[in-house]
Amino acid sequence: MFFDEYQIKIQQSICHFSTSCKTKIMDKIKWGIIGCGDVAEVKSGPAFQLTENSELIAVMRRDGEKAKDFAFRHQVPFWYYNATELLKNKEINAVYIATPPSTHLKYALEALDAGKHVYLEKPMVLSLQEAKILSKKVKEGNHKLTIAHYRRCLPAFLKVKELLDTNAIGEIRFADIQILQPSNTKIIAKSSVNWRLDSAISGGGYFHDLAPHQIDLMLYYFGTYKSAFGYSLNQEKVNNSDDIVNGVINFKSGILFRGLWCFNISENTKKDNCTIYGSKGTISFSFYGEEVIVNYGGLINSYKFKNPTNIQQPMIHETVNYFLEKGKNPCTVEEGVIVMDIMDTFCKK
Repeated sequence: MFFDEYQIKIQQSICHFSTSCKTKIMDKIKWGIIGCGDVAEVKSGPAFQLTENSELIAVMRRDGEKAKDFAFRHQVPFWYYNATELLKNKEINAVYIATPPSTHLKYALEALDAGKHVYLEKPMVLSLQEAKILSKKVKEGNHKLTIAHYRRCLPAFLKVKELLDTNAIGEIRFADIQILQPSNTKIIAKSSVNWRLDSAISGGGYFHDLAPHQIDLMLYYFGTYKSAFGYSLNQEKVNNSDDIVNGVINFKSGILFRGLWCFNISENTKKDNCTIYGSKGTISFSFYGEEVIVNYGGLINSYKFKNPTNIQQPMIHETVNYFLEKGKNPCTVEEGVIVMDIMDTFCKK
């Protein structure tokens, strides 16, 4: 019965293909999701339907029943348990890859070969080596790829960018990030199997799941960098991933950065903070909150924001515009390569 339903979906996909899909000019992005799991459920999936000139028409998950359930609940016409079959659907002109990182490179290369644009979850791949392979593929091809560093488009982080660009705290001296969490931290997206602690699947534990957003924001704020170094350790040794990472970046602008990620402390000492120090004050914020605090000469100003329910929607909006030739790439593959380079440097890969 499952196989028959699946074949019907494939035939429907072929029958719905129209000559308009053959043209190079697109007026709508028709998405397929590879990996419709926990992240796609709320953070991103519904946003593909809510964004202008965007439509989610197909989903894939290796567990076909779960793919079918996702499709039914989100009114998605096609579902698959095989990514190759989804990529054969000629109505789809872009794919969102939301699988664990160990399959990001494989699926991204397949999608580009199939003539689809790609919106790729972070971390973009497992290592700098894989990132360079993907970057080369994008540069040599005719299709586009955006990295899902979606915090760039959220109101709180845009406010920080505005404050920095207008010298609200004077000349920037350095930035300090401290992500200090217990091993059962609640800031990690929950999943039925905690693959994030298997470095063969995730690339390196909770650091590799969280740090891409934070390092990307530092690059977004401060530009290119001269050098970086760091250290990482597996202190608890309950899995094969490092649970503490400490890194330093020297930006070409003369700004220094220090970051500490630790996932083995007590609940009552946890911390999630970035403080940017300037010649006249500080900007402080949480990566998982909605408030920015500015201290200028002892005068405190607080800016509060509300994130969208589907938190990736602003980034998806920018990505759709980019794919439709209506805007620039909100996060390029080259920027993703730099993030992977820094992460590998911090972890001594």
